[in-house]
Formats: sequence, C-alpha cells, structure tokens
Amino acid sequence: MSRDMSRVALAVLAVLGAVLAVPGVAGARTWDAADQRTVMRAGLLAPLSDGRFHGERPLTYDELRASRDALALTAGTERVLVPGHGNVRVTAFDAALVRQLGLSDVADAVRGQARRGGLHPPAYFGTEVVARALSLRFNHPYPRGEALEVYPWQAISRAEAAYSLARIAGFSGWEAGSVRDTFSRFVLPRYTRAQRGALRLAVSKIGMPYIWGGETDGVSVGQIHGGYDCSGFAWRVFGATPIGGRTADDQAHGIAKRARVRFDAIRPGDLLFFGERGYARHEGIALGASFMIHASAQGVYVSSLEERWRRDAFLWGRRLLR
Repeated sequence: MSRDMSRVALAVLAVLGAVLAVPGVAGARTWDAADQRTVMRAGLLAPLSDGRFHGERPLTYDELRASRDALALTAGTERVLVPGHGNVRVTAFDAALVRQLGLSDVADAVRGQARRGGLHPPAYFGTEVVARALSLRFNHPYPRGEALEVYPWQAISRAEAAYSLARIAGFSGWEAGSVRDTFSRFVLPRYTRAQRGALRLAVSKIGMPYIWGGETDGVSVGQIHGGYDCSGFAWRVFGATPIGGRTADDQAHGIAKRARVRFDAIRPGDLLFFGERGYARHEGIALGASFMIHASAQGVYVSSLEERWRRDAFLWGRRLLR
C-alpha cells in the first residue's frame, strides 16, 4: 500500500471510529434533552405515540404545523401557511419559523439585494440569513458531535427542531426586532466582475455547517462531516494559492503590513481578520462595507460589521480582488 493510500485508510478508520463513538446517530436522542423537555412542556413539539420524544427521528410536516399552531397561539399571531408533506428539510423548517416570527419580508429583502447584486443566491438565502441571525442552529462540538451536523438540504431531526423551538420559547421579545433593524441596512454595492464571481460562490454556501478544519461540501480526508471553518471557507471561495496559509492567522500575516486594509476602507471580497494583539482568531469575507459572510457557530451565515464588539476585534483586511 502506498503512503498516500495508507494515509487515506487511516483517515477513513478515524472517521468511522468517531462516528461509532457517538452514542448512535442515536446521540440525537440525548444531546439536547433539556430542550426536548422544554418544548414538550410548552406544547411546541409533542412526544410520539409511545410517550418518548425520539429526537433522532426526522420532523414531519404534520409535526411542524402543530408547532406553528402552538407558536401562533403563544404569540397571539395568525398562523402562516406551511404546505408540504413527509419529512421537513432544514431550510423549509427555518423558513417556516422565520415566517411565523413575522420576518419573511426581511428575508425577502435580503435575498432581493443578493439577486440584484448578481450573486445568484439560493431560494433559501434570505430565510437562512435571518434564522441564523436569530441563533436558531446548534453548533455540535468537535470532534465527536460533528457527526450530528446537518446540511441545509437534509431532513431536520426532532432534536434539532427542539433546539430551535426552545430558543424561540426563551426569547425576551426584542430578538425579532433586533434582526429586523440590523438587516434593514442590508444594502449591497455594485460589484466588479471578480468580486461578483467570488461572492457568488460564498453566497451559495449559506447554511452549511461549521466543521473544525472543514474546507469542502462533503466529507474529506480527516473530516467526519462536510462543512467549513472560517479559514477553510476562505480557501474554498478563493483557492489555496492566492491565500497561502491554512489558518486565519496565517492568512492574516500573508501580506506586508503596508498592504493591510483599514476598517474604513473595506471593499467587497476583502478578507477580514478579527482577534487581539495582532493574532487573528477569526475571519470573514466582506459583502460590502457593513456586512460579511463567514463560517462560525451558526455555520455559514451573514453578520453585520456595525456592532461595536466586532469593530473592536477587527485587526485588518486583506485585498485579493479588484
């Protein structure tokens, strides 16, 4: 066996071992037990006929409509239409929650901006931007928990749905308004051809899970699941050659100091680095002067650059595109 084949075999065995070490994708039954109890008590998601929650099972549209009814009753709002049958995909689940929270117009405006910018966003771009701004997704911990991550196109499990519904049950009343206010300022600039090409790829990855060391859509050598970390996402969008190093700090220091971009000079497609004392712990890709797309706890999502804490953590930018 060649050295390369040996490395691949070892990596496959490591991935299999990690999957088997997770309490069955059975771990979905127990990882958010407290949330499952919360949503059952609140009437947001009922146990199944045997009296157990069964977090590992996919959520059905009938169950989603029951959750919608409970949310509407709690909030004193009208029920939104939730068409469909069978199992519910992650993106359809998020879209239903966004509509029930009265934020569908925000989601439509966000997607409309991306379309007008020529970014060819997927149909679920707006609702995923809003859902993840509301922190409705759970970031399964590295390494073993990452086997439980879900892709945007997959059926959502009852456990994942319970986590999202429990977050909504715990809202204090300001969350939807804050997201509305933030994304009322989501206005994208005109892009150059190079900027548009890179950002089209970035936008197409909205909702992909955060995976430590991840840099591909599917499982790669040494990874238990497809997805991205912050620097792997940059690698995927721009390619390894122009960026250089693999970590955010390597990429941040891959340019001369005189070439570093100030916060007030950010342009679309710039790599943006965040950290302290000159050490970059995180990075994103500028969609414009006020928003970036990046891979972090909510997967691949969009964040505002206007929060004070984010400005305080900003180190510098790196320009790859003209």
